[in-house]
Amino acid sequence: MNETERIIALSDAFGPSGFEEEVTELVRSELDGFDNIEVDSMRNLRVVLNPGTKGPKVMLDAHLDEVGVIVQAVRPQGTMKFLPVGGQSATNFPNSSYRLRNRDGRIVRAAVAVKPPHFQSAAEKNAMLTVADMVLDCGSISKEQTENEFGLGIACPGVPDVSCTYDEEKRLFYGKAFDCRIGVAAQIETLKRLKGKDLPCVIQGAFSVQEEVGERGVYANYKAFDPDLMICFEGCPADDTFQESWMVQAGMYKGPMLRHFDVSMITNPRFQKFALDTARELNIPVQESVRSGGGTDAGMIHKQGIPCIVIGIPVRYIHSSNCYCTLDDYKAAVDLACALAERLTEETVAAF
Repeated sequence: MNETERIIALSDAFGPSGFEEEVTELVRSELDGFDNIEVDSMRNLRVVLNPGTKGPKVMLDAHLDEVGVIVQAVRPQGTMKFLPVGGQSATNFPNSSYRLRNRDGRIVRAAVAVKPPHFQSAAEKNAMLTVADMVLDCGSISKEQTENEFGLGIACPGVPDVSCTYDEEKRLFYGKAFDCRIGVAAQIETLKRLKGKDLPCVIQGAFSVQEEVGERGVYANYKAFDPDLMICFEGCPADDTFQESWMVQAGMYKGPMLRHFDVSMITNPRFQKFALDTARELNIPVQESVRSGGGTDAGMIHKQGIPCIVIGIPVRYIHSSNCYCTLDDYKAAVDLACALAERLTEETVAAF
């Protein structure tokens, strides 16, 4: 696949937290021809370039999972009570369509439904909706039909029923799961570009599961790799449609975001400066941010004493069913990661 085809395929792939198998296999197929690939029981995928190099071990990371839903119980009339998987606003759910994976592995479409206004009391009409007020409806008329004919029941996972499209003229993607499939795509391309190069460091490619539910998979990858440094790819929330112009720190078409601060990490200032200086020297567009919320896999790993940076590719309406991101920002993220890999010598990393 070429780069745009790969991004589309990754966006469309089914992979809520804990159920990333399809995404893992897609990544494995895109890395065909690489040595040293392994997949663990969580479905983390790891690959190492130039393992014999004498130099610092640099772990690249992108998480495979996406936010989604999981069936909690089936109601007598056939609808399903569900829970969100990962942090999502309740307002995103009503009238959305989801793809549920049934017990046979088959995809079944279901709509998120709430009580129609015709049947709501005055108090219900004025109340703020919660997920507890919503159900998944696959068109069934009974619990027995949902379970026996649709094959749906407790613990069946689901993702938004959205297909990715690409506007070639505007270099604009629309789809789901760009947090963090656009980062996964960037990491795959970075590995492909670096393969066979004489580098001053060992490159460790970590594709991590279950980020959206507490950065669980990346810790297993960290334990397996024992890196000296980490570059975390992310799909980061674009802020250019809601913030004042002077506060925009992750706008589309302006390059990847290098995050100084969020609730999970204060970025290593020396590594951050090195990345920013490299980008400016090479005329790679980048943005800087200080965030009042958010968190990444780097937030987990920096607590192990590992210098980390986050290369975030802006995504509009992240953690919803309808997201936008651009090829321009993706390419700039890859360019920056490759440039850093070629400059991360033992002496440089020791200074961090």
